[in-house]
Amino acid sequence: MNYILEREQQLNCTLGDAWEFFSSPLNLQKITPEEMRFEVLSDVGETAIYKGMTIDYNVRPLGGIKLKWKTEITEVDHLKSFVDFQKKGPYKLWRHYHEFVENESGVLMKDRVEYALPLGVLGSLMHTLVVRRKLEKIFDYRFNVLEKLFPAN
Repeated sequence: MNYILEREQQLNCTLGDAWEFFSSPLNLQKITPEEMRFEVLSDVGETAIYKGMTIDYNVRPLGGIKLKWKTEITEVDHLKSFVDFQKKGPYKLWRHYHEFVENESGVLMKDRVEYALPLGVLGSLMHTLVVRRKLEKIFDYRFNVLEKLFPAN
């Protein structure tokens, strides 16, 4: 079964600043809860995302169990949107669409994550008991960090 998580957040910054921040794979560590011990393994340096870029991570989503995660940037529309797609990791499907819409208050950032879990019925049960809440908590944390990084005037 596929699930959808959607979020929106108004950022008080320019479109260029939002794009620069979110197109750097290293900034993902800054907006992920510390207990997940998220780390970028790929040597991306200051390279901005590009179509075909793959990024390897370590992440500890549940109980400190370390998992490898590999994503590929499958779409980039400069200053507008990009998609990261899980090539290897804990999900059966992970497709995260990021969109940036300039407006009079700065930039409206939109996230749409389509995901599915492995293990059939057991995966559905895990989604109900743990995964959905965990993802919501991660995106809540991200919201709070971004509120501090791009505060309203």
